[in-house]
Amino acid sequence: MLDRVLRIGEGRILKKLAGIADQVNALEPSFEALSDAELREETDRFKARLADGETLDDILPEAFAAVREAARRTLGQRHFDVQLMGGAALHLGNIAEMKTGEGKTLVATLPAYLNALTGKGVHVVTVNDYLAQYQSELMGRVYRFLGLTTGCIVTGQKPEERRKQYLADITYGTNNEFGFDYLRDNMAWRPEELVQRGHHFAIVDEVDSILIDEARTPLIISGPADGSSKWYREFARIAPLLEEGTHYEVDRKKRTIGVTEQGVEFVEDQLGIDNLYEAANSPLVSYLNNSIKAKELFIKDKDYIVRDGDVIIVDEFTGRVLDGRRYNEGMHQAIEAKERVEIKAENQTLATITLQNFFRLYEKLSGMTGTAETEAAELYSIYKLEVMPIPTNRPKAREDQGDLIYKTEEAKFAAVVDDIAERVDKKQPVLVGTASVERSEHLSKLLTRKNVKHH
Repeated sequence: MLDRVLRIGEGRILKKLAGIADQVNALEPSFEALSDAELREETDRFKARLADGETLDDILPEAFAAVREAARRTLGQRHFDVQLMGGAALHLGNIAEMKTGEGKTLVATLPAYLNALTGKGVHVVTVNDYLAQYQSELMGRVYRFLGLTTGCIVTGQKPEERRKQYLADITYGTNNEFGFDYLRDNMAWRPEELVQRGHHFAIVDEVDSILIDEARTPLIISGPADGSSKWYREFARIAPLLEEGTHYEVDRKKRTIGVTEQGVEFVEDQLGIDNLYEAANSPLVSYLNNSIKAKELFIKDKDYIVRDGDVIIVDEFTGRVLDGRRYNEGMHQAIEAKERVEIKAENQTLATITLQNFFRLYEKLSGMTGTAETEAAELYSIYKLEVMPIPTNRPKAREDQGDLIYKTEEAKFAAVVDDIAERVDKKQPVLVGTASVERSEHLSKLLTRKNVKHH
């Protein structure tokens, strides 16, 4: 029902966006006639008009025309009409659904510049550090040409450097970097220790991944807590002796376990105690549960890897290793005990926030993606963000073929290998994504058997 309601006003808004593009097009000749210095001075004029009481909507067509001309002069790229529409959708606090290859990075320059004129700062959120650095440098040419400053937040920067980057008019960074800086600011003792300066306007790239898929992922800052490695090792010894179905049950979908009465009796015998659940022994229940979870729910080379004696988490959404991140509430220690590596001190949570709650802090929020329409109802109900499908600049040439479904996983992998081999013979580049490190290694072995060169 909500999906149908959201679609009713879509045509009206698209007409409004097209009308804005027409206004920008009408202004284009006059902005093309400006010298570089005159174009740069437009920024000061826009700021003065805002100070005199005009709104961002009032100056939008001219600001977009200025950015379009600046991009043409600095990057050799001119915004297409559909990109102007996408930029307007973002400024109005919507999600612009734009297909792959439609130039979302360039689209973001339009609302970023316009909203940065307020002096309150704009955050452009990317999915990794590389994209944050690349986009801030490339698109920064446009902003700097127009007299604005850009910043970039990446892993490893010290507080004073981060503070400097946040003082820029437009700051690029990942959702995790922005979120953790917010948590650290909330732990600061003095105002001068803060690095962020508020949450005015955010443009989120790959918005469906960040605001839906990872929405409930908690960002956690932890500190060392008291704890002994003795019990982790003891329960790591006991866990392999326990049998699923007899001593415990596992719900892999909910990622929970439950110990049976027979399991409790077995553990009591192993520990030489009479009652696992009496007050003096109650802390042992957590060790038991974590040891079983480590055995059944946390799989090596899928959920984590072991490198140089350290258990390192693998991001379930991106497949990237998360150096320095640890599971909390004793879970990481249970996995370390299972893998027979050094058990590091247990951490306690000092500050935490979900990405969903973090992005709700912004006065205005918008996003871009190629695949948000299927989550339109959820995005609206949680964030009050409407999805605007922006037309493509040219008719779509790509053909979307149907899914191929196989009876077994091995049959599927065999078909994947055959398809890869065929494309490699044709000199076509192939990028293969799997759900885990373990599956990637399995596929690599199959390709090696077939003498298909790969990396």
